[in-house]
Amino acid sequence: MRRLTLVLFALYFFIGQVYGQGRVVCDETCEIGAETKSAATKGNAGYAVVSPVGRGTVEPINQAQRLNTLSGKTIAVVGVSFMSRVTHPEIKRLIEKNYPDVHVLLLDEVGTAGPYPAPGITRRAKDEFQQRLRDLHVDAVISGNGGCGLCTPKETGSCIAAEYIGIPSVIITAPSFTAQAHYTALNNGVPVLRVAEYPNAFALDDEATLIKNTQQILWPQIVDALTRPITTEELNKGLAANHGDLRDDVFFGTLDEVNAYFNEMRWSDGLPIVPPTFEKVNEMLRFTHYRWDETVATLPIAHRNTTAWHVAVNGVMAGCKPEYMPILIALTKALGGPEFRRTLASTHAWVPYCWMNGPVTRQLGIDSGQGEINEAANVAIGRFMNLALMNLCGYYVKQDRMGTFGYPMSWCMAEDEEACMRVGWQPYHVREGYNINDNTITAASTLLWGNNMAPSTTNPQKIMQLLAWDISERCQFALGSGKQFTYRTILMTEPVARTLATVYSSTYDLEQTLIKASRRPLRERVFANYYANPGGAKDGGEHNIRQYTGYLRRTEGAETTPTPEWYDTAEDYIETIPTMQQGMTKFLITGDNSRNKLQTMPGGGYSTIKIELPHNWESLMKELGYSPIGQFYIK
Repeated sequence: MRRLTLVLFALYFFIGQVYGQGRVVCDETCEIGAETKSAATKGNAGYAVVSPVGRGTVEPINQAQRLNTLSGKTIAVVGVSFMSRVTHPEIKRLIEKNYPDVHVLLLDEVGTAGPYPAPGITRRAKDEFQQRLRDLHVDAVISGNGGCGLCTPKETGSCIAAEYIGIPSVIITAPSFTAQAHYTALNNGVPVLRVAEYPNAFALDDEATLIKNTQQILWPQIVDALTRPITTEELNKGLAANHGDLRDDVFFGTLDEVNAYFNEMRWSDGLPIVPPTFEKVNEMLRFTHYRWDETVATLPIAHRNTTAWHVAVNGVMAGCKPEYMPILIALTKALGGPEFRRTLASTHAWVPYCWMNGPVTRQLGIDSGQGEINEAANVAIGRFMNLALMNLCGYYVKQDRMGTFGYPMSWCMAEDEEACMRVGWQPYHVREGYNINDNTITAASTLLWGNNMAPSTTNPQKIMQLLAWDISERCQFALGSGKQFTYRTILMTEPVARTLATVYSSTYDLEQTLIKASRRPLRERVFANYYANPGGAKDGGEHNIRQYTGYLRRTEGAETTPTPEWYDTAEDYIETIPTMQQGMTKFLITGDNSRNKLQTMPGGGYSTIKIELPHNWESLMKELGYSPIGQFYIK
């Protein structure tokens, strides 16, 4: 039967969950029988809801047996993260002490695979690493150290690469990164990843403690991980079967019960959701040319096949209107952009957000003015982004979104393109090669929000200098302790842009000037990158920091330049390094057009996707009472 009877719905109410109850595939709109189901739902004062989660696409591999003994084997100890310079030589010493006939290879002899590539992607580092393992007849791989949200997948990649060619492996992690390592391996087809867990944060233990913990805590785990046979329980843990119709009901209950169930299943971000019933999801699908079962994207990190159905389910949950569906489809595609998603697992908590361009933004009332991210339409799209990262991409807090202090909610904003026209600058999407009346959405991320500046001068050169100073202070991580260059989004209100435009005819001209002006003293950079290095402690001592100064002077383009006007020093010239690189900064005119505001947001890369409207968009909009989209074109 295509729809369940009232009797079965009563049964749902008592057992709480449906197992394998399929629906017959119908036409693209799947309208048949909707009245029957709706009446049944109302009769039980509850909701029959569907799953928001895409299905994995990577088939699990058959892993090789673990070793009987380490004796007589060739073992590779690889990895570059979090004090591996201390732990790895000690692991080599322990292996050779306990198994004198073992041949131990370190990183410089074998290399590392790096993050394991998504299906269909070729990565040279992985291929070369696997070939080296074969050429050197390696029998086991020990990789580490997984001590942050980005390094853990990187070091897990060496284990995954080894397992794919039949070589047993073990990764070393700090406690809060063990789940991430397991999940990374599982997403890439390795059902069982063995882990040796270090008891503390690697970078905060001195060398003596690192060696002691390696001897007493890591070493027994490493031997066990490489020699204990894989059990059936390990193989079954975490593997879920993909079966049944995507549209199957998975739960029936009241609003409170649905929310409790979705929280328990980790399908919600903790806030109340709109129950994704068949009818609501089906209504969303009216506003896209995609068939309900058509793939929109296969999204890392879980490599889930995301269909239009899954997009619509998460849109309903987020409270999005059906007419937002083309936006949600494009945003889903943008979530797979490699530069955008590269940083999402980091403990430094890059916060994803998005912005829109084009006439559909104005037609649907996506706000670009004062308080924009708090307007209802913007909030709903931002909420979808939050849910999609979980249910479509497979990112979960404490598992592979490792922000030390957590994450604010994702948000949506829009560029004020009419303000761009008044100022005389091209909107963002036009600068990126789209037509003025194309519709686009851009996924981005930031390390901060809301700390804006109000220039109190009408001198465009002084505003440029203020912005250059702000940029040089807003680098990657606090104090600019991370990489020298970072992506930045610069938000500015129309009055500020209008003043700058009296001197700078385009954002390109402004960017070129800022690249020259945005520099920071070498001494600041050295101190931050040495004592607050995100990858772990450097060797201590004043002599070594002097050597490190020379290293950064050579590698980061230090020059003796006029002292920036904003530095309070008697020196006319100081050594500085550049903090901006061509093409890494995006400028948007947005926000309150009655206020003089600038905001610099350092973060990750960008992913811009064109929003495709269905062929019957005009009739759909007329049905809902919207004005024709042509009225919102910019000429």
